[in-house]
Amino acid sequence: MSASQFDAQYRNRFAKLATSNLSDALDQLGIAHQAVAGIVPQWGRTKVIGRAVTIRMTAAGAVPSGAHLGVDAIAACEPGDVIVVDNRGDLHNNCWGEILSMGARQKGVSGVVVDGAVRDVDACESFGFAVHARGTVPTTARGRIVQEAWNVPVRLGNAAVRSGDVIVADVNGVVVIPVEKLDAVLAAADEILAKEEAMLSALRAGESILEVDKRFGYETMLQSTTHGNPT
Repeated sequence: MSASQFDAQYRNRFAKLATSNLSDALDQLGIAHQAVAGIVPQWGRTKVIGRAVTIRMTAAGAVPSGAHLGVDAIAACEPGDVIVVDNRGDLHNNCWGEILSMGARQKGVSGVVVDGAVRDVDACESFGFAVHARGTVPTTARGRIVQEAWNVPVRLGNAAVRSGDVIVADVNGVVVIPVEKLDAVLAAADEILAKEEAMLSALRAGESILEVDKRFGYETMLQSTTHGNPT
């Protein structure tokens, strides 16, 4: 699926959903370990949606470094894509900064999602490029870490990510949606969101939480005759 096809068919639908809605939908469908905690916006309340273009990092010297990390992936991106960097949660070694962010912004990239640390967050904020990561550190990557591979399967936390899978990242964390499951996940998430909105309306209208819990089956709301129970 191309970036333009994703935009036409799916982007607006995902934009209406929080990662919590999507995580619940994944649970309902029995798709485990695709929600990631601790990777959050490093400035503002940015939301990132798009097809993953992946990068895997490793220690300097472990593999030859043919190009600076990230440049190949940026060059390959289509507008709306999301760059996903697997640095194994490393908070000591930066693997993304201002120059890469500007290069990605110029390509129309939706944002970057990093399992690790980044830097130059203030500069990224100044030109509006969304950076989601586990934290920040000022040190350079040079002489410390290198790009091991790109456009390969990687991990964010325990979530497997393939190039072309869909990433949604917001203030709650990240969800990774297998591309072949998009329609099923969206259908389940839309159903969950509609039910949650009805519950909120009932609470605002004066119903007690106990009444709402009983009427809507809050504890069992992820069970669905349409989509089946989690496995």
